[in-house]
Amino acid sequence: MRYIVITDIHGEREKLDSVLSQIEMRPDDVFVFMGDYIDRGPDSRGVVDRIIELGETHKCVYLMGSHEYALLHAKTDDYYQFLFDNYGGPATVRSYGSFENIFKVHGDFFRNLKFYYLTDKYLFVHAGINPDYPLEEQDETDLVYIRSKFIYSKHKLPQKIIFGHTEFDAPLVQNDKICIDLGCGKYPDAHLCALILDNGKEEFIYS
Repeated sequence: MRYIVITDIHGEREKLDSVLSQIEMRPDDVFVFMGDYIDRGPDSRGVVDRIIELGETHKCVYLMGSHEYALLHAKTDDYYQFLFDNYGGPATVRSYGSFENIFKVHGDFFRNLKFYYLTDKYLFVHAGINPDYPLEEQDETDLVYIRSKFIYSKHKLPQKIIFGHTEFDAPLVQNDKICIDLGCGKYPDAHLCALILDNGKEEFIYS
């Protein structure tokens, strides 16, 4: 079994297709998508369509990102409405035709996203964890929004943590964590990165 991990696609369907086309997929591959499928780029709907489609042939795990979290809370909380409006949400609305149509088309997908995926060797999560608390006591907003406190601290889990949310010029590889957000969707020339985890080997694929 291999884990193929992708995060922070941000509406860039062409970059997603580019990355997937470079992977010689095997039947037992497990794809872990770690959130931020939407906003900024031109084709949020196409991105979600593609990863759902991939779930018809492979096991796929779909995690919650900060942008999906804002989307789900936008109409009940002014703060998250502000985040959605100012961090790329209008591009998502254009992609779906209207805000309401986002939920008509993919509402079940967004509402069923998980906050993390834990295996014996890895914890997959969008942003990270608060190192002061055990996994079962994490605040869900930390799981999708935390940055420096997690990135620049050692955590206490035995698993290596794979995450996104905070962009770097190249994958951030530390002994206890790996970040693969390279700013796709935020910067026109930024790459989308996929990480292939195969029996201890780590391979990076770029759009």
